[in-house]
Amino acid sequence: MSTDTIIGIDLGTSTTEAAIIRNGKPEMILNFDGEVITPSVVGVDADKNFIFGDKAKAQYLMAPEDTVIEVKRKIGTKEKISMDGKEFTPVEVSAMLLSHVRDYVSEYLKEEISRAVISVPAYFDDLQRQETVEAGKQAGFTVERIINEPTAAALSYGIEHMEEESHILVYDLGGGTFDVTLLEMFGGVLEVKASSGDNKLGGKDFDECLIQWLLRQFRSKEGIDLQKDTAAMVKLKEQAEWCKKELSSKDSCRIIIPFIAQKNGNPVALDETVRVSLFEELTKELVERTHVPIDVILADSGILPGEIDRILLVGGSTRMPMIGRDLEEYLKKRPSRAVNPDYAVAEGAAIQAGIIEGTISGEDSLIMTDVNPYTLGIHALSDFSMNYMSVVIPRNVTIPTVRKNIYSTSWDGQTEAKIEVYQGEADDVRQNHFLGEFVVSGIPYKDAGEENVEVEFAYNLNGMLEVKAKIVSTGEEAAVKINMMEQALQEEEEVDVTRWKDSSYAKQFRTVIRRAERRLKNVEPLDIFYRLDLEDALYELKRALIEEDLEVAEELEEEILDILED
Repeated sequence: MSTDTIIGIDLGTSTTEAAIIRNGKPEMILNFDGEVITPSVVGVDADKNFIFGDKAKAQYLMAPEDTVIEVKRKIGTKEKISMDGKEFTPVEVSAMLLSHVRDYVSEYLKEEISRAVISVPAYFDDLQRQETVEAGKQAGFTVERIINEPTAAALSYGIEHMEEESHILVYDLGGGTFDVTLLEMFGGVLEVKASSGDNKLGGKDFDECLIQWLLRQFRSKEGIDLQKDTAAMVKLKEQAEWCKKELSSKDSCRIIIPFIAQKNGNPVALDETVRVSLFEELTKELVERTHVPIDVILADSGILPGEIDRILLVGGSTRMPMIGRDLEEYLKKRPSRAVNPDYAVAEGAAIQAGIIEGTISGEDSLIMTDVNPYTLGIHALSDFSMNYMSVVIPRNVTIPTVRKNIYSTSWDGQTEAKIEVYQGEADDVRQNHFLGEFVVSGIPYKDAGEENVEVEFAYNLNGMLEVKAKIVSTGEEAAVKINMMEQALQEEEEVDVTRWKDSSYAKQFRTVIRRAERRLKNVEPLDIFYRLDLEDALYELKRALIEEDLEVAEELEEEILDILED
């Protein structure tokens, strides 16, 4: 086997799987326990060694403070994760898990593996994608491609149905995320038409509905609130997940947890019977939440429900019978189980890996396109708003793509333009996700509207963005690659500067601060860059006063006076 082997990895909220292409077909890889499925759990055992998968999951009941579950839901956040009394970032824990995958795959294949295609939810934003790539790098992988999970699942289906011409809806309900994607297959081409989803909806939320019901029942019967009892909550979580799976094939399920609490010095047990009808009533709203993304992709693609030829169910949570019934009722078509819901994403990632490395080629190869799931644009001024989201790449445009817009100067003598990049669907940029910014300078000094700046967005197959700006009359350029990992690492924590008056130097700078604050109240709406420059300088001055840094404060005072006189 080549040393350039690329594997496919499905890095899931609940479980993680890996696959490889052999003889033109995907083959699932076994972990150290001889299993395909590895629980996405990381822990530290009694000997201070890191443990993974089933071993870590078994420990969770006894040592939840030394065990991490569902880390995927924290990717893209600044939330710290505690384990063995130490703090880790979501990227670091994900990297540990991926490193474990790399170890067992290398052992299984009897060669050192360092290249991978890793799947992510289609609705992951740029930061979440960047952090997934960073986790892969920290684990020792060269991440060749980030592939959207529903697209990977469709590849798994498409490799066996090359001649098919059809519209396919992939409904992917995993442990922590939900994606829905509409694709068209024709002549060996797999074209993604539209994607949408909900990164906060998955099987764990169905478990949580059951947990909350059990808590209410126990509180009502025994007068005891278990929510602050960590050990009890771990037991409830385990039993709720087990019960959910039991109800996929049974009409009812009895949950018994002996010694879950004490009352008047005596042990108390939890004993409840959960019927399918109750579970479905408790989780009805969660199922209905999947309808909104479905409506979005149908509207964006222009495909009618009657034109859908096949609905593929992906993700372990689609095993709940109510999911299939709801889809059949909503779209008037019975869903298909033509792919393995647990393996399809890893298989599809491996197929993508095979296409990249050349082990799948010629007649066996699928041509695949994908789309960007979010609208991308910049902060601009319009006749109606100071905070207008000017769209450069609409959502669900086929990628890779390059799009350009032309913008004019907003006021007389404008010599620079700050390009602020956002991702999201709101018309107001303040409601969208800020990605990054840069400044293009050297605009010739002319009247408002007489100079133009061309802004170019280039969006690649990994769902990552590069932005350029060019002054049309001079050709002067500036650019930024939106690398949210670097931004997150470099970002300084905001300081509360309201206490600047407590500084021993406050009296010396009170006058200039008051002048700046009065000016900010009277800045013309269109002077947005003037306002931002003054706000930034004022913040830094107050921060310098809090830190008792007189030298920096004096420099900032001069800067503010220059701005006030501008």
